[in-house]
Amino acid sequence: MLLKTVLEPPTKFVSHKVISLEVKMVDRLVPDRLLLFYLNTLDKRVPSKAIDGIINSLDKLPTKVRSSLITAADEYVPDTVASSRKVSAVISGVYKYVPDRIIPPESANNWANVKMKFHIPTLLSKEAPPPRREVANDGS
Repeated sequence: MLLKTVLEPPTKFVSHKVISLEVKMVDRLVPDRLLLFYLNTLDKRVPSKAIDGIINSLDKLPTKVRSSLITAADEYVPDTVASSRKVSAVISGVYKYVPDRIIPPESANNWANVKMKFHIPTLLSKEAPPPRREVANDGS
């Protein structure tokens, strides 16, 4: 536990610096049209079955791995990423397909923080709804 507390501040510092540099490069060098093209391709050209297949494969990851990824996105990604219009648009454009059902319960708060930070909308699942059970009315 002591090792974690000693290493955590330098790790956060380095991750903030590296990610901030990457965000600046995307903001300066990647044209808006290219981002729009890829986001439109994802929304309009990628079949919903393919997206659902990827989501279902994410659901097979161990809970600890999913929790760690969400915690890293919440704690180690600096706020400069969220303030970048381009990067935030890409993140929200991709992560909007992640349903809340694959988020581990212990990561619900971190996931809520990530969704708020990057303005990630919640989409309805494209999967077929479960069959409805009808209750028999015996007339009494």
